[in-house]
Amino acid sequence: MSDCLFCKIVGGEIPCKKVYEDDTIFAFEDITPQAPTHILIIPKDHFASLKEVPGTKKDLLGHILLKARGLAQEAGLDESGFRIVLNTGRDSGQAVFHIHFHLLGGRRMTWPPG
Repeated sequence: MSDCLFCKIVGGEIPCKKVYEDDTIFAFEDITPQAPTHILIIPKDHFASLKEVPGTKKDLLGHILLKARGLAQEAGLDESGFRIVLNTGRDSGQAVFHIHFHLLGGRRMTWPPG
């Protein structure tokens, strides 16, 4: 999608601190981190939110979650813990309408999240 910030990041039009990339997903550091580790993990295909992802893409969603776990382990968060956040829609706090998972860690998280 030509006007999507995250599509532009995946396409190399906007620079980022890339953490991981394969054929289907892309991960990069958040520019306004909310924790010492704050990585965004996105599919390369554009879906505005979880509501837009078809059921045929369940393997993609699983791949993202397993990669998030692996990135957390690489960051040394597997013992202390980490959080994965997926916002869907304006009231949830979603600001960029390209589905993205936040991997957060490196500090104590509180509940409820906000």
